[in-house]
Amino acid sequence: MLTEEVADTAIGLLLNTLRELPQSERYLRDGKWPEGNFPLSRATLRNRTIGMVGFGRIGIAIARRLEAFGVPVVYHTRQPRPDLGHRHYPRLIDMARDVDTLIVIVPGGTATKNMIDAEVLAALGPSGIVINVARGSVIDEPALIAALRDRRILAAGLDVFVAEPHVPEELLAMDNVVLLPHVGSASEFTRAKMDQLLVDNILAWAGGKPPLTPVPETPFRSWN
Repeated sequence: MLTEEVADTAIGLLLNTLRELPQSERYLRDGKWPEGNFPLSRATLRNRTIGMVGFGRIGIAIARRLEAFGVPVVYHTRQPRPDLGHRHYPRLIDMARDVDTLIVIVPGGTATKNMIDAEVLAALGPSGIVINVARGSVIDEPALIAALRDRRILAAGLDVFVAEPHVPEELLAMDNVVLLPHVGSASEFTRAKMDQLLVDNILAWAGGKPPLTPVPETPFRSWN
């Protein structure tokens, strides 16, 4: 239900981060435009290679949008997906060295905790940009703050944080970060679809039918 909405948000966050659009809006609202034009953005999508960290349903939907922009896309996952036609990197660190933009869209949990660490950020380099629409725990937040502060990477766009809804003061004070309050799927349209799917699953269960969206944690046993 939320695949397309989160993919849309990822692209919006990417463009806002690259072109510094929120900063330019603040510049206008603060009445600074008469004093001179907003500085040229330091980055653009036009010369970027995107490295997808995770390539499930949402990752593939993001890649599909990027293809329409004519942007090269590669990916890192535990297992390759040769049917998708994108280059696979078995090692995240190798992909980080070869790209300049990471879009993070993997599940949270212990298996992915601090997956984007200081070593990965260093490999990404001073023109690197990180977009996180996954979970805050996937990025080593202090390492990210240090890399942004010291300009060891260029910028970041973050929809998620380690201790939501609390956002580190260091991030709030930075001019090379775009921050969103975990709104990846937060549209009335998509949330209504999610609510309806919940109702439809309950009705199916109550009628002794298999669930519409089964999960391994709750195996279905019919009433018969």
